Amino acid sequence: MSSENHRTRVGAQRRERTRLLLLKSALQVLSKKGPDATVIDDVIAVAGLSRGTFYNHFRTANDLLLALANAMSDEVLAVLKPVVLAFDDPVHRFSMGTRLYMRVAVQYPAWGRFITNVGANIVMRGQHFDENVTRDLTLAFERKRIITPNLLVARTIVMGSIIYGIETMLSEPPQEEFSENIVATFLRGMGMPAGEADQIAYMQLPNIGPITGSIFSTLPKPRSTTVAIKQVHAAKPRRSGARPGKGT
Repeated sequence: MSSENHRTRVGAQRRERTRLLLLKSALQVLSKKGPDATVIDDVIAVAGLSRGTFYNHFRTANDLLLALANAMSDEVLAVLKPVVLAFDDPVHRFSMGTRLYMRVAVQYPAWGRFITNVGANIVMRGQHFDENVTRDLTLAFERKRIITPNLLVARTIVMGSIIYGIETMLSEPPQEEFSENIVATFLRGMGMPAGEADQIAYMQLPNIGPITGSIFSTLPKPRSTTVAIKQVHAAKPRRSGARPGKGT
């Protein structure tokens, strides 16, 4: 019995290593080609595996992207969760979680571009981050911290702002306190007094350190958000008349 358990355990570990290799290889391909040009042959070539091995783990390229989104998001949330849940007020949790999530996306541009290029239906909708935001918005509404005629509308505004906000931070000239402005604008629009909205939106963010999950550990080490944004834009031709500002 112990021998069978050992073989089962070893087989499960081997399967998980192969799955992780496919996920890491997919991220490499995505970083070079983008999601529209990524095909299964590219992934298995980078991984050094057979097509049959790929299909033992994923049915389609879309399944692979969904698994990669889940895995990377969970690695981020594993670091953010204890920081966010330290706050009892759901509005404080919402502000802290949203801004930290956007910061990580800029500090790790490969992750940020994956979020914005693949699409909300894979990266956000139904994922743990979406569930956390929905939880905090619902509690904030129940406690009368925000006012909205429709929580689904509030959630849609928030999630859309996060994805488009990350894309803006990675593609447009740096904007000062961009994620803070997004949170403050949302809270004001949901009926919170301007002073309180600004105070919550501009709470000092902690230094959470690097994301140390299996996939994120393969990415270049993060720099400060300001430096990361400047590096993203350094290789891009500056638009006529555009003047860079401070990083978020």
